Amino acid sequence: MLSPIPTELTPQAFLGVERSLTGRVWRAANADERLAQAISQRLGLPEVVGRVLAARGVGIDQVETYLNPTLRDQLPDPFHLRGMAEAAERVARAVRDGEIVGLFGDYDVDGATGTALLFRFLRSVGGRVATHIPDRLMEGYGPNTGALLGLGELGARVIITVDCGTLSFEPLAAAADAGLDVIVVDHHEAEPELPRALAVINPNRLDAPSPHGHLAAVGVALLLAVGINRRLRESGWYGPERIAPDLMQWLDIVALGTVCDVVPLVGVNRAIVAQGLKVAARRGNAGMAALADVAGLAERPDAWHFGYALGPRVNAGGRVGQADLGLRLLTCDDPTEARELALVLDEHNRTRQEIEAAVLRDAIEQVESHPDSGRPLVMAVGEGWHPGVIGIIAGRLKERYHRPACVIALEGGEGRGSGRSIQGLNLGAAVIAARQSGILIKGGGHAMAAGFTVARERVEDLRAFLGENLAAAMREPIVPSLALDGAVEVGGASLELADTLRRLGPFGAGNAEPRIAVSAARVSGARVVGSGHVSCRLTGSSGARIKAIAFRVADSELGHALLAGDGKVFHLAGTLRVDTWQGNTSVQLLIEDAAHVR
Repeated sequence: MLSPIPTELTPQAFLGVERSLTGRVWRAANADERLAQAISQRLGLPEVVGRVLAARGVGIDQVETYLNPTLRDQLPDPFHLRGMAEAAERVARAVRDGEIVGLFGDYDVDGATGTALLFRFLRSVGGRVATHIPDRLMEGYGPNTGALLGLGELGARVIITVDCGTLSFEPLAAAADAGLDVIVVDHHEAEPELPRALAVINPNRLDAPSPHGHLAAVGVALLLAVGINRRLRESGWYGPERIAPDLMQWLDIVALGTVCDVVPLVGVNRAIVAQGLKVAARRGNAGMAALADVAGLAERPDAWHFGYALGPRVNAGGRVGQADLGLRLLTCDDPTEARELALVLDEHNRTRQEIEAAVLRDAIEQVESHPDSGRPLVMAVGEGWHPGVIGIIAGRLKERYHRPACVIALEGGEGRGSGRSIQGLNLGAAVIAARQSGILIKGGGHAMAAGFTVARERVEDLRAFLGENLAAAMREPIVPSLALDGAVEVGGASLELADTLRRLGPFGAGNAEPRIAVSAARVSGARVVGSGHVSCRLTGSSGARIKAIAFRVADSELGHALLAGDGKVFHLAGTLRVDTWQGNTSVQLLIEDAAHVR
């Protein structure tokens, strides 16, 4: 295991855990204890729930709104975004005049959902639409000249790029020279210079930053649909024979992309996901319903299901299969066809899992055979690694080593790279700086994720540059840690507590699921289940018992300790879930970390 970066700044240990089985110090989440107590007493909530709300900055008078987020309260006026007025008017005119609107979407879930949303909206208002999702291996990330001109040859005079385009200077210039009006719908880090386009709608534009820079591209696409809808209504497009659509019917698609792009679930994002989950529960989208069935989802979906069950299957087409499968599924209205598409994506997802497992083993072996504790960056480089899984592998390395991680797949004279970062270190900005310095052929991203292409001979230059850039951006040394919202004994980890904590969702980046420590629990019956998961039971001093499971840990120090810990006492950290199986409902701890009780 790679050693933590040395530091003298060690937070006060929670439950006395200074080094857990995953190498982290446990600390209490920052919360105003007086506010936490006041929330608990006034609203009759468990103390730990009050601490969770206080740690998220929720005041007493805001609790009700926080527990019931709505778009009526949170959705901003779309026209506060620069470029929105021009884009909405141009697309509305295209709809009225019967012009074809081209949609060029990225191949990931954010791009697929944003494209699906605009496709469904434009078709519902009488628009004509052509789409293109690029092949990851053949075309790479972002707009390319051939695809844009190809949409033009299909008759599109207006093209909307979704989840890409902010840094695509040459392809967009070529499209402009060909007389195409290109509208960029994106959220990635921008530069002072913008590409030639009719409009660049990006809340992270440097010349007009928005307070809603945390939106995923699908969220920006939603605002564009709202803007177009408003312009069509103002022009008299709707009437007795043409009814304006209810955009809220597609919030399940918007929520899926928002969760899977790992943007912060705060403000409007949180409202989108909360309301989108309600729409998904109604199963009105044939593609989403088929995806849930194939994934074996029998319960009401939550953000976790979107992120770990549905999203990976939508992504699988772009990673190891046919790039447009996710879009086709999300725009399909025929239940039979939707199930066929979902089954194909499920098969691609299994293939992706097999490829991912092999690449992950190689990447971990490489990192641990060449440890470098002095840099705040983990990088793995492999010959012939599948580019479709490197983003996932980067995420796994980030989780394992608690550092930003980049993974590069080499083929021929180039390497395709993907990176994931930790809170407080902006990897997208570092990658853009590397491109501006001439180290990268192309690259971009946002704070938590980035993608790039690098010449084979510049890989080590990139490793050094990113390491130095991120080290300079560190405000304090990295201390691998786990923040906990509170601790309970096994008897306190009740079904009632789990159900109350669930009301604080939807959970994701920026609104993490509350982490609870179950203290002094005796482990029994530990065994490996599924693909490297460890299942066990926890017993408290009072005799109370609950189920527990730790995912993908069988080959780790944590997994080994649990499997060898029959009868031993641990502090265990994780999230409490309501578990429904064969008509029975119980509470289960999803173990994220553990420490021996001395």
